[in-house]
Amino acid sequence: MRMAANGSSPRSVLFMCRMNSVRSPMAEAIARHHLPASVFVTSAGVRAGDRDPFVDAVLAEEGMGLNEHQPRTVDDLEDDYFDLIVTLAPEAHHAALEFTRSMAVDVEYWPTPDPTAVTGTRDQIMHAYRDVRERLKHRMAKRFAAEAQGNDAD
Repeated sequence: MRMAANGSSPRSVLFMCRMNSVRSPMAEAIARHHLPASVFVTSAGVRAGDRDPFVDAVLAEEGMGLNEHQPRTVDDLEDDYFDLIVTLAPEAHHAALEFTRSMAVDVEYWPTPDPTAVTGTRDQIMHAYRDVRERLKHRMAKRFAAEAQGNDAD
């Protein structure tokens, strides 16, 4: 495994957002799809939310899925050591910095819009979720350039 352009290749990655129901599980699914199986990937939230069917729909469009994933919090994780924690919302970033204060772990903030704030028709809502999916794919391809595969580059 080669080094990514802006850092070493992590062996374990945690994606964090506010409720682990939209952004972080979407990022987890994308990372599992594009990173080598040797990289441990999981996600969690500051607090638990409910599974969002729009996430399942936009992931299915690209042959990805969440399988049996259920929203969970950082406290629910069995292991709390990660090489990299990627936060996708301000609340999660602050929690991750607090959580890792005495740990040697990289924390990166990838500001990601919350598609649940979008209202309107089903098509308008799906567009917002697709936008988040594409932003995450693009950011992941850029961050994990050595490991990324497929057609992530635009």
